Amino acid sequence: MSAIEPLEQARRLLDEADTAPSLDALASAVALSPTYLQRAFRRRFGMSPAEYHRSRRFGQFKAALREGSAVTDAVYEAGFGSGSRVYEHSNRLLGMTPASYRAGGAGASIRYTTTGTPLGRLLVATTTRGICAVNLGDDDAALERGLAEEFPHATRERVDAGREEWLDAVIARIASELGWSDAAAPAMPPLDIAATAFQWRVWEALTRIPAGQTRSYRALATELGDPNAARAIGNACGNNRLALIVPCHRVVREDGSLGGWRWGVERKRELLARERNRGAAPERRRAS
Repeated sequence: MSAIEPLEQARRLLDEADTAPSLDALASAVALSPTYLQRAFRRRFGMSPAEYHRSRRFGQFKAALREGSAVTDAVYEAGFGSGSRVYEHSNRLLGMTPASYRAGGAGASIRYTTTGTPLGRLLVATTTRGICAVNLGDDDAALERGLAEEFPHATRERVDAGREEWLDAVIARIASELGWSDAAAPAMPPLDIAATAFQWRVWEALTRIPAGQTRSYRALATELGDPNAARAIGNACGNNRLALIVPCHRVVREDGSLGGWRWGVERKRELLARERNRGAAPERRRAS
């Protein structure tokens, strides 16, 4: 059995659980030690099993808020037994109160920065509790307008590079993983994004596609156990606000053509070419 199988089993158990199992119970169910499971799960999915379960529940909650549900209705639509459980974690997982998130980020504080990349300008933004946006564009003004549209009532503050640890970490990680820098990739900061449970599943599946490779929407749907979900997967990719972190550029049409991409099809083509060239370089070195 490969190392990834018990981790996937643990993830599925968390997906299906109304109440998060204890770490000991989860580890026993997948035949791993609690210490190893905690460490390996965080390395694979970017959060602990308990954080994963809460984030999935909050993903449903946040989506309901964005669609206009009242806070009380959203609490129960997401499966929470009471509003108190939501507010216990809302600051950490939403970066703002539920009502504030529904109101376009009213009362939230967002810090952001921009930098140049081989694919154009890159904007990274964070709330006090996690990364909320990673976008590519032609110029800073357009990127800043997009951020304002996403969070129209939040307080937005630009910070210079080197003055915000999480923003710098995301930029450094992207640069390292895409071969724009030889420096080691730092740990990924926590995320603060709105997503349904299905969107989380799609985004996680995207991170498992090796750099430089692609999957069709149908192939990805089949991997997720629902061959008829290709259109829903396309919608999940369209709702991705984390350029390069969630690699939706690796999904293509059934005939192999690139299709669209939120940040431009030419960027998608160039990004895939860079990934393929980077992956081919070690093979060329071994052959020489």
